[in-house]
Amino acid sequence: MSTPALAISGLQYAYPRGPVVLDLPEFTLAAGERLFLKGPSGSGKSTLLGLIGGVLRPTAGRIAVLGTDYAGLKGAALDRFRADHIGYVFQQFNLLPYLGLLDNVLLPCRFSTLRAERAAKADGSPTAQATRLLTQLGLSEWLKGARPVAELSVGQQQRVALARALIGAPELLICDEPTSALDADRRESFIRLLHAQLDGSAASLVFVSHDAALAPLFPRQATLATLNRAAREAA
Repeated sequence: MSTPALAISGLQYAYPRGPVVLDLPEFTLAAGERLFLKGPSGSGKSTLLGLIGGVLRPTAGRIAVLGTDYAGLKGAALDRFRADHIGYVFQQFNLLPYLGLLDNVLLPCRFSTLRAERAAKADGSPTAQATRLLTQLGLSEWLKGARPVAELSVGQQQRVALARALIGAPELLICDEPTSALDADRRESFIRLLHAQLDGSAASLVFVSHDAALAPLFPRQATLATLNRAAREAA
């Protein structure tokens, strides 16, 4: 069997002097698997994503990404691992408003030599891959003149954020409520676009949303409130 993209066992997290807010006895995401994870308010979504990203440290248990146990990574090594292997689409996109499209998309390659090398191997250079991704995402016209991303619509900014997450072929892609600002038609269109970008790659996907109507667009679905024993006990 191939190494799972994500493996969790006995994972618990409690804020200082507070109760346990996340308690996941067991969870596995296979390599190449695409998961819709329903994460309503209070279910532990933000905590789980912080743990997967290595921003938070678990109170107990184990979390491993691509076979690497986070317990063995400290400080800069964890930051480097995250930059090398995880692409992230944030709810608010977190683009730098004063930069153009290309410079925003290229940011992961400035923090990760591995992703820069992968982009160069696939397309000749990181800039060439960024240009290809933005073109495939329907933003070729906006590449002219290097206009800042602040001038883009919400839907266009979302596509820039997706290109940034995909550049350099990270093995794990995390999407945190990226469709919350879109209407129903645009939400579905974005997800189909996301799947199209992942087709042919071995990347795994965790797509977190409170909108259960999106679940049928994914081959695997789960509800965090059900997985999280702490949320169940607090209900």
